[in-house]
Amino acid sequence: MIRVADTSVLACLTRAEGEVHPEHMTRELADEGQALSDVVDRLEGRFPSRDRSEIERAVADAHSHFARAKVRDFVPVLVEREARARLEHPIP
Repeated sequence: MIRVADTSVLACLTRAEGEVHPEHMTRELADEGQALSDVVDRLEGRFPSRDRSEIERAVADAHSHFARAKVRDFVPVLVEREARARLEHPIP
């Protein structure tokens, strides 16, 4: 049996998956949205032969993998890496 002395830890452990808890977020959602827009712009510069809509899809798909991340600070960086990899090596 696991004993948890801190009730806030217990609360985190017993929450249902997929719930959004703003108290755990370390980045404002508006800031993250702007950062993702900047990612699209950078990738568009790096892949000028690709349509912007294709780049936006790659970023959106990559972003969906981090939807449940509690610490949001590095999400835009991780999204950019994943989207860039998808654009460099597309899966047929």
